[in-house]
Amino acid sequence: RNFRTDFLEEWPTPGTGPHFDTSMQSNFTGLVGKTVHLVCKVKNLGNRTVSWVRHRDIHLLTVGRYTYTSDQRFEAQHFPHTEEWTLRIRYPQRKDSGIYECQISTTPPIGHPVYLTIVEPITIIIGAPDLFVNKGSTINLTCVVKYAPEPPPMMIWSHNTEVINFDSPRGGISLVTEKGPETTSRLMIQKAVPSDSGIYTCEPSNANPSSIKVHVVNEEHPAAMHHGDGSSSYARAWPICFIILIILNVIFI
Repeated sequence: RNFRTDFLEEWPTPGTGPHFDTSMQSNFTGLVGKTVHLVCKVKNLGNRTVSWVRHRDIHLLTVGRYTYTSDQRFEAQHFPHTEEWTLRIRYPQRKDSGIYECQISTTPPIGHPVYLTIVEPITIIIGAPDLFVNKGSTINLTCVVKYAPEPPPMMIWSHNTEVINFDSPRGGISLVTEKGPETTSRLMIQKAVPSDSGIYTCEPSNANPSSIKVHVVNEEHPAAMHHGDGSSSYARAWPICFIILIILNVIFI
């Protein structure tokens, strides 16, 4: 993908002069707070130098292995006798997303853009903001954490701001957590009673919390009834409606 700016020429057709290896990765995704490395590969550099420029403000970040910005999160990395030139960004933030240019100091300079996207952790509880369950059924809450720099060391569940005690006399409360690129924590509360109603919050130790309001009811909630097993009142009501329609059809034929 060619890219032209006011201060850079497009890279030339590969030949004997310095040029970029355009088969290298051009799109990078990083996580908030976790070091990210942007890499460009230059062939036949000769006595030229390689620089990194942030495109949004035309800010020179590095020249060769030297850093030219007061922001100490940025650092140039290069191993002698290799073709790769790396811009390291420590503790990246969402604002660091954008286009960065790898430049070769030819006359005029030639540049190769790379695209950086920084994402931050997201916490969601499936079914939020409200969940309706029948008294006596199982409350099943699933919390998913995405884009965390690492799996959360801790996942704290609370009910109406009080941390849930899995050893409480109430019993029937269990938690299953699976850690990975996406961490899933499932809270199950058996034999729901009205006092189990309220705000449930899932709070990972390295991401923002997420909440859901649970309503334990004695009768099915019209038009909005959802159960811990994910089924709805409509799913069970449909066969009955179908039978009634058949009967009415027979009567009036």
